[in-house]
Amino acid sequence: MTAYNFGPGHPMAPDRLALTARLADCLGLFDRPAVVLLEPPVASDGQLETVHSHEYIAAVRRISDNPENPDVAHGLGTEDDPAFAGMHEASARLAGGSWIAAEAVLAGRTARAVNFGGGMHHADRDKASGFCIYNDVALAVQRLLDGGVSRVAYIDIDAHHGDGTQAIFFNDPRVLTISLHESGLTLFPGTGFANESGGPDAPGSAVNIALPPRTGDAGWLRAFHAVVPQLVTAFKPEVIVSQHGCDSHRDDPLTHLNTSVDAQREAALAISRLAEGLCENRWIATGGGGYNVASVVPRVWSHLIAISTGVALPLKTAVPRIWRDHVLDQYGCAAPELMGDDVDLWWRSWEVGYNPNDAVDRTVMATRKEIFPLYGLDPWFD
Repeated sequence: MTAYNFGPGHPMAPDRLALTARLADCLGLFDRPAVVLLEPPVASDGQLETVHSHEYIAAVRRISDNPENPDVAHGLGTEDDPAFAGMHEASARLAGGSWIAAEAVLAGRTARAVNFGGGMHHADRDKASGFCIYNDVALAVQRLLDGGVSRVAYIDIDAHHGDGTQAIFFNDPRVLTISLHESGLTLFPGTGFANESGGPDAPGSAVNIALPPRTGDAGWLRAFHAVVPQLVTAFKPEVIVSQHGCDSHRDDPLTHLNTSVDAQREAALAISRLAEGLCENRWIATGGGGYNVASVVPRVWSHLIAISTGVALPLKTAVPRIWRDHVLDQYGCAAPELMGDDVDLWWRSWEVGYNPNDAVDRTVMATRKEIFPLYGLDPWFD
């Protein structure tokens, strides 16, 4: 999976995946009962064409074989998505990981699956964008639908708006897409506002919570809990697919939010509880953004793996010394000693009341007013 490599200096460093796998292994997560590791296959063109156009896949193949000739019309060979030899196979392998996750859930071989190499939510049907070539989360959702699932809830907590996934399913009433992200006024891709709420055949199917920059744990979790559980419960999904980009962290170099590892773990726990209560435990989780390679990404996604496999890791769990030594040797920096950030994880529930002077509350209310009535919910009280 580390073949998905845009080159030296690019934020989407493949080391994020290698360090996550190493930390999860050191923590014994892969040795838990009933955990099975699968090698992700390269998704076939036929599989990719369920969410991408034939012409776009052909363009990725061309630039994969000849990276010297950019194809800007398809978003390939740009600053965000530099061309590299083998791009098609590397991108299709990340997509293949989410495809086989959906296959396993459909077949009843598992209720839960994690592809922390996935989460490429910016890729649209015909264009690469924002470090994303093939949209693996959309591929997983579409495979579930094609396999007979009636309703899928897609929950995206990346700091960037999940624009590609939203666009692919914008007019499909079988898919509820929810994105909790930094406002497009201050962050790429510049979309994801409350009034982007679904196509003519699917009103209310797209939900966007566009948070102001510098939103911290309390506001981020307040916004999540004021919107996500209510709408997912009302939608009654059969499977949840989630994207866990961890670039909302206070130490991320590309965004302006201010969350902790602890808050992102809490959101994963909340999604896990929704899957357990609404979907007979069926949940596919992916990675996504996150550009603090050594300190943040491996801890957040190791927590995600732990939660998915049944037992959450306490925040006071020690980061294994052997892993910290590896980070020091390879990257010359000291890794955190604990799996949490040791913060006071508190948020004000929506039941306490709406504060019109609070920028986060105004964002939440804009979303609730736009979407809640379409589900028979009261934006002020439910």
